[in-house]
Amino acid sequence: MAWQNTLCYYYLLTICLVWALAKPPPDKKDRVHHGQDLSDHHHDDSQDFRYDHEAFLGKEEAKTFDQLTPEESKERLGKIVDRIDRDGDGFVTQPELKDWIKHTQNRYIYENVNKNWKDYDKDNDGHITWNEFKSTTYGHYEGEEFGDLEDKNSYRKMLARDERRFKAADKDGDMSVTREEFTAFLHPEEFDYMRDIIVTETLEDIDKNGDGFVEVDEYLGDIYTPETGEPEPSWVTSERQQFLEHRDINKDGKMDREEIGHWILPPDYDHAEVESKHLLVQSDQDKDGKLSQKEVIEMMQHSIESAKVYGATVGYLGGRQEL
Repeated sequence: MAWQNTLCYYYLLTICLVWALAKPPPDKKDRVHHGQDLSDHHHDDSQDFRYDHEAFLGKEEAKTFDQLTPEESKERLGKIVDRIDRDGDGFVTQPELKDWIKHTQNRYIYENVNKNWKDYDKDNDGHITWNEFKSTTYGHYEGEEFGDLEDKNSYRKMLARDERRFKAADKDGDMSVTREEFTAFLHPEEFDYMRDIIVTETLEDIDKNGDGFVEVDEYLGDIYTPETGEPEPSWVTSERQQFLEHRDINKDGKMDREEIGHWILPPDYDHAEVESKHLLVQSDQDKDGKLSQKEVIEMMQHSIESAKVYGATVGYLGGRQEL
């Protein structure tokens, strides 16, 4: 019996080792900018409307609405509709609904921008100049010419990189950015016109021989450091195949700028576009191709009540399981 237990132990150990080698480590770099889904819930209106609930309000705001009375939620929804209706014609169109959904989903970005804005706009004139940003971020080091920092070159490179990105975000080239341009500076992946600078920064990070291309060994070197005498993990072999079969589109053995852009900024499924069209079809009672305030409020109150029922059910079942 003892030998059987020992054999079983070694068998399980072998399985665990194989599984570990086959799976990339949790700290593996992922340079691909993924479009985020609008909700953690499955989009199935035949079951409930929790997906629509979170897509329209955002995940955190949806939780707040779950605690409101119908009267309170109706009042708040009325104010939201006024914000969505940018042209003030009393109706919400599909493009306005799409823009609102994108706004709610990117709320964390705007919060991050607002937090940083206060630190950099020193004269409160509604713009951040390059000198304001540089003095706030690098002023201490610059004043001492990077002082006793161990790697002076790394900070000089960071400064040059930030200046290049700042110039890319600054559309009119006056070295002074608006709030939108500052958002593009901090979150370039959200702006089409910043695509080239993201590719440049990625190439700069990975292209070790400086030839302007990313070869397969450079691609793998960005995510994996081999150990002497250790066999190549299967997930690395898989990444190698990904490079050869999918990343290197023209099959010349390396990625150029266009291929790098296709890799890190792939054309994504437009969740906001699909959801805005879905909500419009579901809520447009008079079929005029747009939503009145009444139609939006009825739509969202229905989804809010659905979410409350789901939450109560989950809470009840959880309580039963504890019993």
